[in-house]
Amino acid sequence: MKQYKTEDVRNVAVVSHAGSGKTTLCEAMLFDSGAVDRLGKVTDGTSNFDFEPEEVKRGITIGTSLFTIEWKKKKINILDTPGDPNFAAEVSAGLQAADIAVLAVDAVDSLKPLTQKVWAGIEARGCPRLLVVTKMDRERADFEKVVSDVKEILEVKPLVLQIPIGKEAAFKGVVDLFSMKAILFDGDGRNTSRADIPAELTDDAESRREVLIEDLAEVDDALMERYLEGDALGPDELAGALKRGILNKVFVPVVLCSATLNRGIQPLLDLIADACPSPGDLPAVTGRTPSGDEVSRVPAPDQPFAGYVFKTLADPYAGRLTLFRILSGKLAPDSTVSNANRGIKERFGQLLAIQGKHQKALESAQAGDIVAVAKLKETLTGDTLCDEKASIMVSPASIPQAVISFAIEPKAKGDEEKITQSLAKLAEEDPTLSVSRDQQTNEFLISGMGQVHIEVTVDKLKRKFGVDVNLKTPKVPYMETIKGKARVEGKLKKQTGGRGQFAVAWLELEPRERGAGFEFVDKIVGGVIPRQYIPAVEKGVMESMTSGSLAGHPVIDVRVTVVDGKYHEVDSSEQAFKIAASKGFKKGMLQANPVLLEPIMNLEVTVPEDCMGDVMGDLNSRRGRIMGMDAKAGSQAVKAQVPMAEVLKYASDLTSMTSGRGIFTMEFSHYEEVPANLAEKIIEASGKKVEEED
Repeated sequence: MKQYKTEDVRNVAVVSHAGSGKTTLCEAMLFDSGAVDRLGKVTDGTSNFDFEPEEVKRGITIGTSLFTIEWKKKKINILDTPGDPNFAAEVSAGLQAADIAVLAVDAVDSLKPLTQKVWAGIEARGCPRLLVVTKMDRERADFEKVVSDVKEILEVKPLVLQIPIGKEAAFKGVVDLFSMKAILFDGDGRNTSRADIPAELTDDAESRREVLIEDLAEVDDALMERYLEGDALGPDELAGALKRGILNKVFVPVVLCSATLNRGIQPLLDLIADACPSPGDLPAVTGRTPSGDEVSRVPAPDQPFAGYVFKTLADPYAGRLTLFRILSGKLAPDSTVSNANRGIKERFGQLLAIQGKHQKALESAQAGDIVAVAKLKETLTGDTLCDEKASIMVSPASIPQAVISFAIEPKAKGDEEKITQSLAKLAEEDPTLSVSRDQQTNEFLISGMGQVHIEVTVDKLKRKFGVDVNLKTPKVPYMETIKGKARVEGKLKKQTGGRGQFAVAWLELEPRERGAGFEFVDKIVGGVIPRQYIPAVEKGVMESMTSGSLAGHPVIDVRVTVVDGKYHEVDSSEQAFKIAASKGFKKGMLQANPVLLEPIMNLEVTVPEDCMGDVMGDLNSRRGRIMGMDAKAGSQAVKAQVPMAEVLKYASDLTSMTSGRGIFTMEFSHYEEVPANLAEKIIEASGKKVEEED
């Protein structure tokens, strides 16, 4: 592929709420640039970006995909990111690799609920941004409403660069407020012509042009002074002000299009090529050396090499494919680089450019470009590759915490180990995916960002690794304890023709504070139980604690004291005392007022203020306790403690309540007693009550 200088590269992440036409916009950019000869469509499975079978099946973007085009002798790396909140981490990764964020907003629905969340991600990344109003050909398309909502809801100054010519199905072009010319689109949209502004739009265009010039003049004090003095600002001055304003995020330029009809795409590409910053225009990248010292890299080819890994693809046949943004320096094929995070060297062969699902070999690459290499052994997403003599580690994109878990089991016997290995490989390419085994319930758990995320992972397991599994709601890890005290005799007496079994251990059971755990106390005096048998008594108690007397759940927070006993010189043994202690503990549990405990979770839910009432009411209905509230930039963070059993599927419920605008984090807090009416149902459902033993 052709080589480009750093100043001729543009890295663009296209982001939006799901359903805003983002991928269709990306497809139109490929088509107009000549990178493809057919306009790909999500709806018929011909998309150059959504090509994975799981994406084709659902008609949504699941992973960030990359395609490179050329426009006006500039190389534009287009990163198409998911709009579904299940895959929000992919958006963060795409923004981390990009220098420019293009926010697509639906002209019909304007700012959808999740648009604010996407915008917050753009602001957190701090990269320059553009806004494209899509679907201008649709019924009820309302450009003015979008501009108004951008100003009021996103709280940013919209810089309107175009106004539409024709409404809804009659949309046929735009008025360019810079050149004050009409741009008309014919046929497949590749053919454009310039004409005078239609008479009915002249007054509107002139008034908007004045607003545009005033907004651009505010970028520079000298320009503003000239503007206020009545001097006319030339095209070059306005173009320079636009470029500086985008770089410094003074405003957000607004353009419009119909990607389906391929109208309005070329002016957008012109804007990206002419006015958006190259990697070299951006500040130096800061990071740390392995020893903790702060260090920076200027995004230039004459600096030591550094690259940030923003995506990893795992393939059972092709191996691992590592995508990274070159932060500084140059890179050639057949090179050895250092992984600063892991303190290892990595060697690779070909240097690759990603073109959707295809790859092309590169002779070299330099600062600002996005490339891929195959079969790095240990490098994963979030790592920094660098020159061994100039180490640097940059901060990785934040990984959201998993919010939902499912128990997973193979459909075919003997696939347990295969599941573990396959999921580990999928977790390499998807850091938001986690797998674990619950030691108490003995279930294999898969955790992710939502039900769709988990279902997609299951589909990949089957397609890539041939593992078919079932998903189930995970069991709640209940515990048991006691509220009262008991003194019981544990006894084993069996006489046979030969040697018998004999052991007596008197035990006292009492509760401990919640979270204090198990304590065993030896108060034997006078040798009524020989010293060598005391550990067997403790072992018998501990083995019985793995299955309580109510519903078979582990027992916690008890103190067991052995206070008396009897033994026989011939018939007593360690095994006899272990069995006697086990029988005694089970008897004591039933006499000491046993209760069922449930895990309580610390939940923090961040939602828009207009959803507060619904969320608070819902938490109360889940037996939750509100612990406090904090204001967070137009939202409210509600802190609560809620039983785990009530929030196993909270992710989907919160999405429904808040139209996808709510987020939450959850972690284990402590155990509490289950209310009696619920405990009875749980015990009955378990089908396991241990009968008192003599």
